[in-house]
Amino acid sequence: MNITLKRTEEQVELIKAMASKNRNVAHEAQAAAAEFIGPVLAEIMNNAPALSNMFTSFSFNEDDNPSIPLDLYHDVTDTDYLEVYSQSAPGGLPSNTVIPTHSELKFTTYRLETAVDFDRRYAARSRLDVVSKTFTRIAQELLIKQEQTSANLLLGVLANAETNGLGHVISSATENQFLLDDLNKLITRAKRLNTAWNGGTPVTGTRGVTDLLVSPEIMGEIRAMAYNPINTKGSPSVETAGNGSENGIAATEGMRDEIYRNAGASELYGISITEINELGDGQRFNKVYGALVGQTNSTTGDSSQSMKGNVGHESNKWSGSDHDQILIGIDRGRDSLMRAVATDSETGSELRLVADDQYTIRQNKIGYYGQLEEGRMVLDTRALTGIVV
Repeated sequence: MNITLKRTEEQVELIKAMASKNRNVAHEAQAAAAEFIGPVLAEIMNNAPALSNMFTSFSFNEDDNPSIPLDLYHDVTDTDYLEVYSQSAPGGLPSNTVIPTHSELKFTTYRLETAVDFDRRYAARSRLDVVSKTFTRIAQELLIKQEQTSANLLLGVLANAETNGLGHVISSATENQFLLDDLNKLITRAKRLNTAWNGGTPVTGTRGVTDLLVSPEIMGEIRAMAYNPINTKGSPSVETAGNGSENGIAATEGMRDEIYRNAGASELYGISITEINELGDGQRFNKVYGALVGQTNSTTGDSSQSMKGNVGHESNKWSGSDHDQILIGIDRGRDSLMRAVATDSETGSELRLVADDQYTIRQNKIGYYGQLEEGRMVLDTRALTGIVV
């Protein structure tokens, strides 16, 4: 993410005015810059290829008490209760609320805030690059907070999710390796999770998975499909499927050529593949899921059967020592992952950016304060699935 201010005469004069010794002139210039750049930063954040943007957004007035009529988001024939996950604080663990489908869901919103400043002399010298980096940092800090909040919510839901007696997470066919067979099994599991209210076939057919979030290492496994075997059947054992076994079968020529030319694949089986650096062995999101699933997943009398599905390869238990990592499947075709965001009553922007008035003349600084009020929730856990590799 990089925001650049063009060096036009008007913008140069505006930046210089921010360093004026006349306090009124300086404040007006800072406020004008904030009013101009605030909606731009909000638009950039909403289009960033990030985990937080997997949510469907809807707006409400900042002084409103927002709610969601659940009967409009679910089948009217549903007679069961729903599990709705939400957070009361940014970055907190999700809480589960069980409510009937005809209820009006009241949810909690929270504020994401950031404040930055730079030396006044940079504005006096028309250093547009410094001002641009300041605004970039505002967007970056808010986006990081959105990412952490979204990850804690999604991973917490995924660790607890169970539908029709089935866990939402499956384990890969081969430990520490991703194959097409794993994605195929995930689609099959999603079909079993997404049934009609009577357990039969839903009228509106759904694949159950539209997006798959993977680590750079898993994306490397996808690129390797251009030259490695991809099958699991026909090999002496599952473990030899991708290590050059003489019984391994390669992908089709068309698929291998496409992966080779594009240095990877943007989708498999029609499912979009998104690469996220926070996923992967030893990475932040992976550690969060490992901690959550270790607390929520217990076994029944049979140690090989986990109550929440296959969460690992070692006796179906998550194991950090075996380099287990989670792949997140999301169904964006279902109105489940929702983000309510407040809009400013004056500007209509989601991001309220104002000149920070805490600085005095003696500090010789120019500051900005950014605030975003939002609330995230998962209305239907069936929209989330996963693979442990």
